[in-house]
Amino acid sequence: MKSVLVTGGAGFIGSHVVRRFVKEYPDYQIFNLDALTYAGNLENLRDIEGAPNYTFVKGDITDAIFIDELFTKYRFEGVVHLAAESHVDRSITDPLAFAKTNILGTMILLNAFKNSWEGNWEGKRFYHVSTDEVYGSLGEDGLFTETTAYDPNSPYSASKASSDHFVRAYGETYGLPYVLTNCSNNYGPNHFPEKLIPLFINNIINHKPLPVYGDGNYTRDWLYVIDHARAIDLVFHNGVNAETYNIGGFNEWKNIDLVKLLCAIMDKKLDREAGSSEQLITYVKDRPGHDLRYAIDATKINKELGWEPSVTFEEGLDATVDWFLNNKSWLEHVTSGSYREYYDKQYNSELE
Repeated sequence: MKSVLVTGGAGFIGSHVVRRFVKEYPDYQIFNLDALTYAGNLENLRDIEGAPNYTFVKGDITDAIFIDELFTKYRFEGVVHLAAESHVDRSITDPLAFAKTNILGTMILLNAFKNSWEGNWEGKRFYHVSTDEVYGSLGEDGLFTETTAYDPNSPYSASKASSDHFVRAYGETYGLPYVLTNCSNNYGPNHFPEKLIPLFINNIINHKPLPVYGDGNYTRDWLYVIDHARAIDLVFHNGVNAETYNIGGFNEWKNIDLVKLLCAIMDKKLDREAGSSEQLITYVKDRPGHDLRYAIDATKINKELGWEPSVTFEEGLDATVDWFLNNKSWLEHVTSGSYREYYDKQYNSELE
């Protein structure tokens, strides 16, 4: 496989995937397609932007004519599809944007890939990156497996569930070779500060309130983004066609416990009095359709492909905090302008 398209490659997870593929596979030509919306940032890839096997293409996956022309020109043999609207809170206020990008955009890519090869599928692969949120919510016990029934509860998770179904349908109907992964919450360098960990790092730096939804007892499984990129690499190259693999960190944390751990790490690194950042915790009104607990059973990818997380959560979180503290100019740049409007709308101006 020589020509690989990564969609959403300027975003958080996508940039780590692009970097890994560019460095690990010099014989490949890696094309990064990104619309550069609020969360897409080419600063994430400054270190590899001059690599001879890397090309950036600015474009929108919902533009069918543009996508068809792109596939005709470059004849992509592999696609790693990460481009998506991904923030639950935003999906509640603007669900149609999520339907357009996550459902229609995925279908346009599938169509272009199908039409490029017209059944000549040898050596080709479409990799669709999804989320554990399609499975809905767990109680206090149990884990999501690859056979767990879909039960999405937010416009975001419903749009991702729909895109998953279309990928499978193209596989069944047209023989399109695909693999699909559902991953737990990611964290790490370059994470846009709308999600919990980077948002709270930024707020602690700036002595701003830490808005915790409800009682803070919502539970999530967390995975270091570089370990996710490793998993994507493995599944793309060694996964079995038409199979789904769940990717998780074997690492459940209640939101409030995670926030308190983060506060303690930040106090130490910022040389602040122990416990001072915890004073910033502010409980806010819960969001609609908030899932109680997600937890991934990653046994399949572990046993079949030999993947497992390379760092503990404490190690990964410590490294993540260091990255943000050492890259304050990146953080200041991405939190200017439209980010301020988003923050005020999402968490209410009185939190300032």
